[in-house]
Amino acid sequence: MHSDFYEAAKFDVSRERKYNTSMPSRHYHNGYEIFYLVSGDISYFIEDKSYQVVGGALLIINMNEIHKLVNSSKETFERITLLFQEEFLEDMFPYNDSFHVLSSFSSGRNFMPLNGQEQSFIEKHFDKMITEFNKKPPGYEYYLKTLLFELLIFIYRKTSTLPAPEPSRSNPIHKKIFDIVDYLNQNYHEPQTIQGVSSKFFISPSYFCKMFRENTGFTFTEYLNNVRIKEARQLLTGSTLRIADIAERVGFESMTHFGRIFKDIIGLSPLKYRQTYKSELD
Repeated sequence: MHSDFYEAAKFDVSRERKYNTSMPSRHYHNGYEIFYLVSGDISYFIEDKSYQVVGGALLIINMNEIHKLVNSSKETFERITLLFQEEFLEDMFPYNDSFHVLSSFSSGRNFMPLNGQEQSFIEKHFDKMITEFNKKPPGYEYYLKTLLFELLIFIYRKTSTLPAPEPSRSNPIHKKIFDIVDYLNQNYHEPQTIQGVSSKFFISPSYFCKMFRENTGFTFTEYLNNVRIKEARQLLTGSTLRIADIAERVGFESMTHFGRIFKDIIGLSPLKYRQTYKSELD
């Protein structure tokens, strides 16, 4: 099967919301790629492995690994892509036998689901990178190298805690789990339970929980909370709605529960988040 080669930028980072698009072809490049799915769900093929990727997951792609993104649901997704060549960091590397920060890319662990606090850290970290890259204030290249190096150490530590990669296997349940993810992305504001969703899609609750975790890297509750909190963050900074109304709009039955889950995932209360980030946007 034909694959296109692209010359990688020395450093490039971007955040984009995509509509109905897949990558035009299988391709590879002479740089390292870090891909973070902010929201939505896609399929991602790396060499002979396929991954079902949902919002809050990170992918790392080694130099010259053939890869392709497929958006079979045709729904909107938002992603951050970072591409860099090793030479961008050459003056920062501690080359020694015990620690090489780029070794994560050849570990065979391309896929990393992140918990709520890790997602919050990664998204803020990428926001800093994108601001530096686009605005280019004095010393921006040095700060970008520092931010990239910090991100690579995070990935290195994360991959070292992940289980050994399993051989890729094709499974018809993939399609059903992705139909469920699409359903949750569209209906997160309504009451959702494991029992209700599993019966709607004709799967036993225990099998549903097991397959959802295996295919997405998240438990059902973790994923649903992530989707709801992402939407709440947008409403907190982009609207003047009362916090109680936002909680209800994104599917929480009580303000207390909303506040607790928001703080667990983001590290701030909804009010503190609004005060901090709304003032930055104004």
